[in-house]
Amino acid sequence: MDRAIVRRSRWPRLALYAIPVLVAAGALVFLLRGSGQRSISVGSDLITTAPVVRGQFDDFVQLRGRVTPLRTIFVETAQGGQVEAIHVEDGATVERGQLLVDLSNTALQLDLISREAQITEQLNNLRGLELAHEQSRLSSRRDIVETQYQIDRLTRQMARVGALVDEGGAPRAEFEDGTDELDYQKKRLAVLRDSQGAADRLQKAQVVQLRIASQQLEKNLEVARKNLDTLPVRAPAAGKLSAFTVEVGQSLKPGDRIAQLDDPSRFKLIADLDEFYLGRVELEQRAEYPVGERVYQLRVRKIRPQVQDGHFQLELEFLGEQPPDLRRGQTAQTRLVLGQPTEALLVPNASFYNDTGGAWVFVVASDGHHAVRRKVRLGRRNPQTIEVVDGLSAGVRIVTSPYTNYQDLDRLELTR
Repeated sequence: MDRAIVRRSRWPRLALYAIPVLVAAGALVFLLRGSGQRSISVGSDLITTAPVVRGQFDDFVQLRGRVTPLRTIFVETAQGGQVEAIHVEDGATVERGQLLVDLSNTALQLDLISREAQITEQLNNLRGLELAHEQSRLSSRRDIVETQYQIDRLTRQMARVGALVDEGGAPRAEFEDGTDELDYQKKRLAVLRDSQGAADRLQKAQVVQLRIASQQLEKNLEVARKNLDTLPVRAPAAGKLSAFTVEVGQSLKPGDRIAQLDDPSRFKLIADLDEFYLGRVELEQRAEYPVGERVYQLRVRKIRPQVQDGHFQLELEFLGEQPPDLRRGQTAQTRLVLGQPTEALLVPNASFYNDTGGAWVFVVASDGHHAVRRKVRLGRRNPQTIEVVDGLSAGVRIVTSPYTNYQDLDRLELTR
């Protein structure tokens, strides 16, 4: 009897062969990529690498300075007025005290005339008071002399009348009346002397006050004259005149800045520096300005710590000789020395630092087939190199090209 044959399914046999293959593929992927790592394939010609080397680290920062005069003096008007005449041109070299501008001010002239009239009136009052005092003093002296004369006369007369009264040759009433008159004249003399003393003290005080007032008026007059004398604007120092733009007929107020005087022979540099270096810059710190085969020395003259747009400003002054061909407004590349040269592990100061801030890098494997992300600690840097503090050793290579597209990756598969 024939029997039907049941055809078996091929899937169990296929599964038996497929499972080991999948396990092997997974193991291979795990070995190649690592557990949980994010990677991408990158052509080796699209990145740049550099080795970590041991060498001398020069601690400096590159500055781009602007040449400005070492000393600038601003020319301002001491008094307001109207410009009558201009005696120099913008850009001229002037000497100290040289006349620049003539100003006129009617109000100051009238004030001077008024103060002169006040002083004249005060002097006339003082002379009148002194004359009256002298007349009063003379009148008092006449009264005192007259009273003293009466006392002397009555004294002699009473001496004679008293002798006659004792002898009975004169009435006692006459003697008594004369005695009363003598006492009156003595008391009158005392009052006159007290009155003269009081009048002298009062009049002397008045004279002193008038003289003080006159002296004050004379001082005010002197100030008014000086104000009038300061109407012409003169150069406060020798130098080259710039920003001089006044016109004849222009009205100026007190304190208006009309020009500036620059030192034509000595210059300084003003440079902007990243705020990262604010704590590492001090006064008297040295800088270098190479020109050809010569290096000129500078020092930090002033630090302006106000940070604007991530930068602060330095003023650098030349020590000793300066380059002979400097011009105002010229730019100069200088090197600010931050510390002494030291031995250290170094990597190039490349664009990768801007993307990582020195916190991590991609380290290239010894076979050159991949690069792995590694945490590092980078320290000081100059325009050429960066100091390695921790995480790298001499001889290893790192990716130095930009990391802009690799910020979230852990591994780069390098293909040829």
